[in-house]
Parts: sequence; C-alpha cells; structure tokens
Amino acid sequence: MTTTITRTGADGFVEALRAHSRRYHDQHPFHVRMNAGRLSHRQIRGWVANRFYYQENIPRKDAAILSNCPDLDVRRRWIRRITDHDGTAAGEGGIEAWLRLGEATGLTREEVWDHRHLVPGVRFSVDAYVNFARTRPWVEAVSSSLTELFAPDLMAARLAAFERWYPWIDPDGLAYFRTRLEQAPRDCEHALQVVTSHCLSAESQARAVDALSFKCDVLWSLMDAIDQAYPE
Repeated sequence: MTTTITRTGADGFVEALRAHSRRYHDQHPFHVRMNAGRLSHRQIRGWVANRFYYQENIPRKDAAILSNCPDLDVRRRWIRRITDHDGTAAGEGGIEAWLRLGEATGLTREEVWDHRHLVPGVRFSVDAYVNFARTRPWVEAVSSSLTELFAPDLMAARLAAFERWYPWIDPDGLAYFRTRLEQAPRDCEHALQVVTSHCLSAESQARAVDALSFKCDVLWSLMDAIDQAYPE
C-alpha cells in the first residue's frame, strides 16, 4: 500500500509521520494491560523474554542501515546506536541492561539468551524487520526507525507503571527504560532530520511513511504473538 500525504511540504510530511502515534504498540491491549498493572508475573516474564529477541537484533538492524548508507555524516552519528546497545565492553549497553531486567523479573540469563521462551510470531516479526533494513533503500530503513518519535512517552509511562504496579521487580532492573528516556529523543531527532532532508518528493515521502507504517505493524504483530502465548 502506498500512502497519500494530504498536506504538501515538510510540515505535511512530518504530520503524516507523527500521525502514526495512533498505531504505536503502546495502544495494543497487552501493553494497555501491562501499564494498568494487570499482568501476572508469568506474563511480565514472557514479555521480557520475548522482547529480548527484538533488543538483541537492534544492532543488526542498525548495522544493515550503515552498510547501505553512502552518507559519511549519517554513518558517523548512526553508529552510536550500535555501541549504545552492544556497549564497548562486557557489562555495558542496552542488551546487558535488558538481561538485568530479565534477572530482576526472575528469569535467568541463560533462559533469555537461549530463546527457550521465544514464540514463532515474535521471531518472524523481528526477522522481517531486520530483513527490511537489509533490503530496502537506507533512507526508508531510517524512516522505519521513527517509531522512536513516540518512544519517550511510552518509556516514561512504562517506567511509572512498573514502579507502581510491579514492586516485586528490583528497581535496578529498570535501568534500560531510564537510559532510553535520554537516548530515544536524541536518536529520533537525528532520524527525522535525515528523513526530512532526503525525502523531498511526494513519492519519496510516501515511501518513508509506508516504511514507518511497516514498523508499526512489526511492533503490533510482536505484541499479538506475546498476547496469544501469555493469555489472561
């Protein structure tokens, strides 16, 4: 499906991108129940273990974007996303922080790493996203990352919900969410700058909006799979 942008110019383009907040996965019923404190220990652990597959594949997605990007200035800034997630040494980075979140919920590192809880729908959705970044034009892949436009609000709400409703989780395990409160605004500002400076025609702007729509579908499908695997 190709998107039609009703307003012309940069403002209409950005408006069309931001309108996808209504399709962001924080609106998914499972996520709504999570932020309302209605998930069991098992459901929280299931979400953490499955979401890890997304987390561990973020650097691979970003490496795919880098490998297709001919713009030196973009690469110099984009590569920081990989070190943010992988860290520069053992015990650092977003993946490590997510493993500590898993431990704080009662999961072991081994059972998170070995994917014993990973459901097929989550694997399929995440693999589709990495494949999208590898095979689509790099600017479209950057546009798909613009779900980060909506991430700071989600992280703030999620952090507050976990602190209020799930006191059995060690607060130190919530460090990933606190870190993303700082990183996500920086990342989405750069991505939006890249997309708006490269997508100047109506056709390229429509493709960028479609890429963001695809990413919203990925995140929603991921939540669908977790919801079905861990019902109420």
